[in-house]
Amino acid sequence: MNASNFSPNTGKDIPARHTFKRWWTAVLFVLIGISLNLAMGQAQTPDNDAPGAQVLTRGPVHEAFAGMVTFNPEPGVVVAKAPPDVIEEMPPEERPEGDNVTWIPGYWAWDDERSSFLWVSGTWRALPPGRAWMAGYWGQTPQGYQWTSGYWADATVRETTYLPPPPATVEVGPNIAAPSMDYGWSPGCWMWYQGRYAWRPGYWAQGRADWDWMPAHYVWTPRGYIFVGGYWDYPVARRGVLFAPVYFEAGVYARRGYFYSPTIVIDLGVFIDHLFLRPRYHHYYFGDYYAASYHQGGFYASFSFQSGRHGYDPIYSHQRWEHRRDREWEHRVERSHQYRRDHESARPPHTWAAQKNIDPGTAESRQNRVMVATPISQLAKRKDSPMRFQPVAKDERQKLAQRGQEVQKSRDQRRTLEARTVDTAARKPGAVLEPAKVPLPRSPIVAKPASQLGRNQAPPKTQPAPKPDPKFQPQAEPAGRQPNVNRINPQSQPRQVEPEKKPAPGRSEPAPRERQVQPEPPPRAKESGTKVQTEPPRSTPALEKKAPRVSEQPARPRPDTTDKGATRLLRNDRQKENKDKSAPTEHAPGRR
Repeated sequence: MNASNFSPNTGKDIPARHTFKRWWTAVLFVLIGISLNLAMGQAQTPDNDAPGAQVLTRGPVHEAFAGMVTFNPEPGVVVAKAPPDVIEEMPPEERPEGDNVTWIPGYWAWDDERSSFLWVSGTWRALPPGRAWMAGYWGQTPQGYQWTSGYWADATVRETTYLPPPPATVEVGPNIAAPSMDYGWSPGCWMWYQGRYAWRPGYWAQGRADWDWMPAHYVWTPRGYIFVGGYWDYPVARRGVLFAPVYFEAGVYARRGYFYSPTIVIDLGVFIDHLFLRPRYHHYYFGDYYAASYHQGGFYASFSFQSGRHGYDPIYSHQRWEHRRDREWEHRVERSHQYRRDHESARPPHTWAAQKNIDPGTAESRQNRVMVATPISQLAKRKDSPMRFQPVAKDERQKLAQRGQEVQKSRDQRRTLEARTVDTAARKPGAVLEPAKVPLPRSPIVAKPASQLGRNQAPPKTQPAPKPDPKFQPQAEPAGRQPNVNRINPQSQPRQVEPEKKPAPGRSEPAPRERQVQPEPPPRAKESGTKVQTEPPRSTPALEKKAPRVSEQPARPRPDTTDKGATRLLRNDRQKENKDKSAPTEHAPGRR
């Protein structure tokens, strides 16, 4: 007789094999549930500093959250080690309110101190109106693996243009007075104009309290340089949520079914106090990089980066504009930086685990603002936060998690498109590479145009920039000149290696063509008809200190008379300075 069980629902006996089958099905569902819970636990373990994963309170800033402007952009760093596969990343359960906020996945960045890669966590980002995010990527080269930076492209453009290398900048800051204290300086740049580069001078533009101005600049790619026009972006406080980077050991993210969901965020109110720029790596960095060795390794504080003519820091420029009526603000910023440089105890911790051991209630921790990170659950409850948070539905989280695959597809398309480099060493003397236009890879991260945004989200109108001056041109570059490759040798200082020659491009896409031009003689410095910068100013040390307090202009350092680009273009000024080097003169504000 077969064993059976009685069912009260049907009043019949159930064979034992059916009972066992139902029991096994129930056990299977329980096991699946436990597996899912463990997977969710795996997603949270980096925040708890489980073995093999370490949440950092310093490191690179996600490029989509904040991008820097370098006047003379260089190729990305090259490392010998291949980057790992992209981590499966699940967005957090809370997000800032707003239809213009979306999730942008993270990526791998090189950490030269560890000689390994660390994970730059994804970010909740209020998208700059009318822009599309073109993600950066690691591409293989004969020297190793090279980083190419991401950028915010014009969302209305369907093609991208790869340009020849722009000449060295002659931007040194304003040489005319600002219309009022409410104006900020937008730096000049070289423009591809009428078949060659011509200088577009800088100009004064009215600042806005709720907007950061990102000036026109170039982005290096293996195929050429991409011009990015100026645009308005949200200030840091309204830009979204920046999550802490994580260092993983290989065995952690390589586990089957593993995914990561960041929960530790960087306090944006403290973030700006510990912000650095690293042009060689094309990234902002936050946290403790105060030691002298970091400065030697290419880290710049914001005030030294901009005053040193390395580039333009939109975050620092906006801060400076906000404090334009505070004459001591810049001095306090510099003194604070010097104090942290000289006192290690005043610096923020390097890891989330180390910060949890600090008492936030002490006077020293409050004064030095060392608590740089906090859980997103606590940030969402803070009433003093400029952002309001809302929960993210489960189906929406899964949909946003799939965006990582879409971003990876767009990244791969861009990598393939830009892998067709041009052999510049084979150029004939006087030859100029023509721009190459190709279809722009489609990005899954596209902001709405300003016309579709609300009143508080739409940017102000862009002030028209002056036209390039065709008479103000650089001298022809020597034949065969090509940019160096920033090769990073682990456990040593970055060094540069000349790239190997590439094969000639095929015919599948339009490739740059060569055109013979006669080198232009160096033009004479002439006065332009508009009140914009057309030549670097000459200043005395005394006036140099007073100028920022009178007109609230950016620091105007005395131009280096050994700068080759400036002296070639300004022959008349050089002759005047040679007459009396002991007493250089300065143009009066507003006069030429």
